[in-house]
Amino acid sequence: MGTEQQQRELINASFSPGTLALEGSNTANLPKLPPAREPESQWQQISRPITQFLEQLPQYLSSFFQDYKQPLITVTLILAAIVTAKVVLAVLDAINDIPLLSPLFELVGIGYATWFISRYLLKASTRQELSAEIQFLKNQFVGE
Repeated sequence: MGTEQQQRELINASFSPGTLALEGSNTANLPKLPPAREPESQWQQISRPITQFLEQLPQYLSSFFQDYKQPLITVTLILAAIVTAKVVLAVLDAINDIPLLSPLFELVGIGYATWFISRYLLKASTRQELSAEIQFLKNQFVGE
């Protein structure tokens, strides 16, 4: 019984907290466990997918823009035309609310319409001249 106690004392005396196996054994071939991870808090569990998404966001946006470049440009141009039309109409409405300016614009419009009719529409020769001018402009813009 005395020898067993001496062996236990020797084992306990030679044991240090960093010892993983018995002395004299080859520890190089033993499987090693990964270090224990600390449990994640709920905040970390929620924030990890969000940060991963935000890291990938520039790649998502660039691939989306490359895939849908032409439709995006078309939609942007349509929206810009709508905004421009609304701004022009708002400016014209504001100008129309100024006293004496509305009747002045009506007089200018009536005067221009009168000039155009007398210049281009009363005689056959001037109608042909107007038709040739319209055809020239159409060919210039559209082509033949």
